[in-house]
Amino acid sequence: MTWPIKIAPSILAADFTRLAEAIQSAEAAGADYIHVDVMDGHFVPNITVGPPIVRALRRVTQLPLDVHLMISDPVQHVPAFAEAGAAGLTIHIEATPHAHRVLQQMRELGVRPGVSLNPATPAAAISEILNDVELVLVMTVNPGFGGQSLIEHTLPKIARVREMLDSAGSEAELEVDGGIGPQTAERVVAAGATVLVAGEAIFGAPEGVAAAIKTIREAGRRGRARSEDSRVESGQQTSGRQKRSPRL
Repeated sequence: MTWPIKIAPSILAADFTRLAEAIQSAEAAGADYIHVDVMDGHFVPNITVGPPIVRALRRVTQLPLDVHLMISDPVQHVPAFAEAGAAGLTIHIEATPHAHRVLQQMRELGVRPGVSLNPATPAAAISEILNDVELVLVMTVNPGFGGQSLIEHTLPKIARVREMLDSAGSEAELEVDGGIGPQTAERVVAAGATVLVAGEAIFGAPEGVAAAIKTIREAGRRGRARSEDSRVESGQQTSGRQKRSPRL
C-alpha cells in the first residue's frame, strides 16, 4: 500500500518565545502533525516540556499533537499527557519492561499508541507488539538533543521495520526522527518511512518554514518514487525467473 508522506515539525527547534506563532506558521504551510519532544533528564540527558505545554499547544493549533515521550517509566505519565490533548503518544521500547501494558493504557485513554527504537536497538525488539501500535518511530540519531546528523546504519533498520509492518499486515505509520532535512528525506522514505520529523531543517531554515516544508516533502516524494521503482523492478525480476507476470 502507498502511504502519503507526512511532515511533523518538531517544536524542539522552534523559538519558545514565539512558540504559538511558529506552530501556526507550520500549520499554514501544510504540516501534518506537530511533534512534541518530551525529555525527562533521566532517560535522555536533557529536560524539555511537560503536560502544561502540551495543553497550551492544543489551544493554538488544529493539527494533531504527536507527543514523543523520551522518559523513564512512561506508564506514570501517559494519563497526564493524554488529558492535556496529545493525539498520539510514543514511548520508547527501552524505557519500560511493560510496553504492551502502556500501549493498552493509551488505547483506553483514546490516544494513538506508538513505540520508538533507539539507534542501537534492533528492529526485532518490537516484533511482539506490531499489532498493538499505530506508529513506529525509528530514531535516526541518539535521542536527547536536536541538530544532530543522521546515523547511516539506521537506514537498513527503517527498511527492516517496513518489512515487519508489511508482513504483519499493519497499517501503522513509520516515522523517523533525527537529522531529517532536504538531503536525507529522500533516503529515509526510500527505505520505507512515511512520517518525517524535522526541527532545525524547518524552524531554522533561512528560506522560511513554508519553503522548508515544501522542499522536504518533495524530497520525500522522490524517495517514494525510488521505492516504488525498486519494488516494481524486483517484481519483474522475480516474474522472469518464474515465467509469469508480476502481481502489483
